[in-house]
Amino acid sequence: MVAGLEDPTTGAILLDGALANQLPPRDRRIAMVFQDFALYPHMTVGDNIGFPLRLSGVEPAPRAERVADVASALGIGDVLGRKPSQLSGGQRQRVAMGRAIVRRPGLFLMDEPLSNLDSGLRAELRAEISGLVHELGVSCMYVTHDQAEALTMADRVAIMRKGVLQDVGTPTEVYGKPATLYVAAFLGSPRMNLLEASVYVHLDRYVQLNLGEQSLYLRWDDIRARAVSHYHGERIVVGIRAEALMPVAPDTPGDVLQGRIRYLEHHGHESLAFVDIGATAVVVDELGGAPADIEANGARGLRRFGHVFSRLSGKEKVETQGATTTTAQKTSVFSDGRHHRRPAELAVRLAPYPQVTGGHPLAVQVRMDALHFFDDRGDRIDVGRR
Repeated sequence: MVAGLEDPTTGAILLDGALANQLPPRDRRIAMVFQDFALYPHMTVGDNIGFPLRLSGVEPAPRAERVADVASALGIGDVLGRKPSQLSGGQRQRVAMGRAIVRRPGLFLMDEPLSNLDSGLRAELRAEISGLVHELGVSCMYVTHDQAEALTMADRVAIMRKGVLQDVGTPTEVYGKPATLYVAAFLGSPRMNLLEASVYVHLDRYVQLNLGEQSLYLRWDDIRARAVSHYHGERIVVGIRAEALMPVAPDTPGDVLQGRIRYLEHHGHESLAFVDIGATAVVVDELGGAPADIEANGARGLRRFGHVFSRLSGKEKVETQGATTTTAQKTSVFSDGRHHRRPAELAVRLAPYPQVTGGHPLAVQVRMDALHFFDDRGDRIDVGRR
């Protein structure tokens, strides 16, 4: 739609503040970089890069000069005479980027341009694209399923799920204060621990969060306690990232959770321990299909959690500026009030190759100021929402 290849059903597309809904694609000053490179196989690298300039009627001499400048900046100045079949995947992607850059567009559209490359080359080109975009001073709309690309390259991130905008903000904002349960589950490695918690308010003292047989206590002077206290007697979702957990001695005072290590993952620079604390995890099913081990029993008391997943899967109505529209109907196993439940495996960061194994007891201290809270609709419970 931004490129003009599809017409939006509703809404306006503004380019530099000017309405562009009816503007022909050729007049939008937009360049696209595709996932599959889309190079002309019978043309040389130089001809591929210079093709948009030839269509625009640029004379051969200035055209060759601009092609050489772009190729040099992308590190492919020595392969201008080769055909695409003689290039590596990384070189072909650089050619595709060069063809877009040489037009000097007002906007880049990049559709997962690095997904066909190996991980090492992706990291290299990620840095190159970021540097080039900032050097050229041109806005870039970049589509990716890789959260690392989104968080490291973008100035602003928009997270969508099945056509519904979930959150938008700087990488720090969407990571530090995810607006919905889906965003919380999607961003971060390891993923955020999402736990069912029942809320019990001790007025003017603390809010007790019961996680199975263990509890955390949110002090009453914590600014978030008043917002969470509205859910007294109900269940909410508590999100805990691995960086908010620190292994401690079992008798350490404070907000400590006890459990046993189910298994370990060794990553060289660190190890991840997955700890069973006797709590229940909330799992956002990204595909909307029925997991094989859905637990039907005992779900009646958690019926309100069904709204989380029906909203995130696009089944409920969305209010937009005075008009009510219904998003596309999607099959969801959670629409009947059930959700995918399983024992929580709390991800905890440990030193590389620690002297513990599966089955060992582990106590972790929780940073209460780093907790995230979500209601039964999957929306963030917080004060001072951005």
